Amino acid sequence: MQIGHHVSISGSLANAVTNANERECSAFQIFTGNPRGWYTKDITDEEALKFKNNLSQTNIDRFATVAHMPYLPNLSSPEPPVYEKSIKAMIREVKRCDQIGIPFLVTHLGSHKGTGAEKGIKRLTSALIEVAEKTKNVTILLENTAGQKNSVGSNFSELSEIFSSLKPADRFGVCIDTCHAFAAGYDLKHEKNVKSAFDEFDKEIGMEHIKILHLNDSKGELGSNLDRHEHIGMGHIGSTGLGKVIKLMNKNKTPIILETPIDERRSDFEDIGAAKELA
Repeated sequence: MQIGHHVSISGSLANAVTNANERECSAFQIFTGNPRGWYTKDITDEEALKFKNNLSQTNIDRFATVAHMPYLPNLSSPEPPVYEKSIKAMIREVKRCDQIGIPFLVTHLGSHKGTGAEKGIKRLTSALIEVAEKTKNVTILLENTAGQKNSVGSNFSELSEIFSSLKPADRFGVCIDTCHAFAAGYDLKHEKNVKSAFDEFDKEIGMEHIKILHLNDSKGELGSNLDRHEHIGMGHIGSTGLGKVIKLMNKNKTPIILETPIDERRSDFEDIGAAKELA
């Protein structure tokens, strides 16, 4: 079982490996820089080497490490300055991942800002293809959305439309977020419905394309379109459904990343422990 948490890079990128190891992670996710800004300082060769060396001294497989795009870029934006800036930001981020040896980069799919899903998807796929053409080595993972207003990619059919339009195909994969799927209307609360949901995904896209799973409970109810993560087993999905998801991911050898809240009710370490118990 490869499981871990999104961990901080505070102090240095190499500290993320230490933070993951302290939490007994066998997988982890990071932001490579400031997640709330457009720009961040370049990674030096020394920083990259230290990150790689720290990772090599753990039992964490490099292919269970993943980075996440910052929040501001919007690859579905109808506004040319934002759209172009978003593409440039993602190219930089893919290159940063390649520099430190992280093989996967998760990206949100963006908002069409009221111009319609069809136009938003066209802009999104064009942007992703451009990013792939100008970078190498890193696999870009499309993260399903919770179905918020103007978002794209909340249902597996739409996600399939996006995924199947991308090339080269081997540069892309999928990251499924359980909270987002539940908020978008996929009932992951009951075991039989978990199986049905992932059977649908398998038919539309293929289970082999899920490279990372974001395991999060949901503060919102089924179909609420609310992107609010909750501690494992403490939300509206609950332990039974999440346990079934974990078993499916373990069967497919898919690394699991938790993005549960930071609060006094439960620590990262305890959430990972709760997930391991469900396995």
